[in-house]
Amino acid sequence: MTAIENRRPATGVTLDAADLTRCRRRIHLDHDPASAAEPRALPDPALEQRRADAGEHRVRVGAQLAAAAGAGWVTVGPSGRIETTAAAVAAGAPMIWGAVVPDVDGAGRRGGAELLVRLPEGGYVPVIVVRHRVTDPGEGAVTSLLEQPTPRRALPDATRRIRSQPRDMLRLAHLNRMLRAAGWAPAPGVRHADHGGVIGMDADVVLWHDLRSGHWPGGRSTLTEYDARFADRTAVAVAAATGAPALAAPSRVTECRRCPWWPTCEAALESAQDVSLVVRGETAVALREAGIGTVAALAALDPAVEPPGLLPGMPFADVVSLARAWLRGLSVVRRVPRVPVLRADVEVDVDMESFGEGGAYLWGALLRHTHGALPGDEPDGYRAFATWDPVPTDDEARSFAEFWGWFSGVRARAAATGRTFAAYCYNEQAENRWLLGSARRFAGMPGIPTVAEVQAFIDDPCWVDLFAVVGEWFLCAHGKGLKRIAPAAGFSWHDPEAGGENSMRWYRDAVGMDGAPPEESQRLRLIEYNADDVAATQTLRLWMTSPAIEDVPLASDL
Repeated sequence: MTAIENRRPATGVTLDAADLTRCRRRIHLDHDPASAAEPRALPDPALEQRRADAGEHRVRVGAQLAAAAGAGWVTVGPSGRIETTAAAVAAGAPMIWGAVVPDVDGAGRRGGAELLVRLPEGGYVPVIVVRHRVTDPGEGAVTSLLEQPTPRRALPDATRRIRSQPRDMLRLAHLNRMLRAAGWAPAPGVRHADHGGVIGMDADVVLWHDLRSGHWPGGRSTLTEYDARFADRTAVAVAAATGAPALAAPSRVTECRRCPWWPTCEAALESAQDVSLVVRGETAVALREAGIGTVAALAALDPAVEPPGLLPGMPFADVVSLARAWLRGLSVVRRVPRVPVLRADVEVDVDMESFGEGGAYLWGALLRHTHGALPGDEPDGYRAFATWDPVPTDDEARSFAEFWGWFSGVRARAAATGRTFAAYCYNEQAENRWLLGSARRFAGMPGIPTVAEVQAFIDDPCWVDLFAVVGEWFLCAHGKGLKRIAPAAGFSWHDPEAGGENSMRWYRDAVGMDGAPPEESQRLRLIEYNADDVAATQTLRLWMTSPAIEDVPLASDL
């Protein structure tokens, strides 16, 4: 056997790096022959589109890197990729694009790197290309110029800090183990031998990770974390493939929303009334360990006594109330008789639309003068501030400046006329990110506020996150998303397909991103969708402060 051959895995299964961050039950179903006939979700068009976008991003980055590398560049073609990669390694090629690494030791790994970079002492370190952001403004990240993708050229970056992306680090560790088993890694002890690089969405630098540094809970290194996860996922897969007792049972987690196996798991969980239908993650695990495996068993507990063991997350009484609400088919119950929501003379509901991490293309605002407008006031109603140039684009500066100028003017007029002002959004994390990001990115351009101005607004109590209000004063048995909670207040969207994932597809058509002419109808559809979102937040807070809220059962009465 030569070093370029794949040995048959001793375990009988193979895993790629993505398996290390997936649900353990998904790993089981992926490898269980008996699952072949089980129901699966239809292919997700949004996911397929993201994959296509990521592929195009890799092609663009590869062309930039190849142009900078010149004669030291080798591209692995679509066929015979392991053999071509091995030949390039044997020849000592400085950079190998599209590399596929063999599973020489039969550990059951499969994978490849967008780029392998040779160190001066010999051996290769991996660089991967991803279509998400890998750094945030700050300091401390170690980066090299895109045109110099080697850890030997990397320096601490005074303008960036690492954005946590566990999937990237585990993929680099996966490749590190494969390269070492193949004999293609730098010798142990060589400087940067256990480093890996990531080129993110902005594709302006290479971010370098030391895989032996303790970035994980308890000070564990990425390689240590990887080895534990790989051993665990391999055991789950082997048990499934061989018909041994399953090592992973169904349990509802965040990943379920996009998992192809969700119809299978959902049916099993509903049939069993599994406790994870009410509480997810570590709380569900802790309850099962305490012998509370069903919603009915949880609902039967006395919320006034000590919980059955240490439960992470929400208070035990709330957990019991959620179970009782779920059994009664209630989506929302109150924690308190009266729900405190800041109200004002002048109110603005705000919602931002972004295209992934590309940019914020639309700021929508719904103005309401609670006690009637004064002469000179802006008229009540909805306004959209948009750019239809594909993001990222400098035209975002114009639309954002127009939004901020209008918004600040409304706020200033309220103050000048002795009236109170409040602005509302649903889950401020997104809006705050793009408010600050736009101020930083377009600093100095006409109408752009300073970062300090934006931060002062974000810190002001007048900026109200209704998602936080709902989380504090309500228990939601089926989730706290706006699309889940607003119907309880009597609101419905005009578009039956309204949703964040669908809006991505509409946006592509609206700006002609795929080469087709831009569709005006999709632009109008996006504006209507945004108008409905701000109308939903307005309806929600009016409902929470109206007598109608008394129709919502109190958790203490369940």
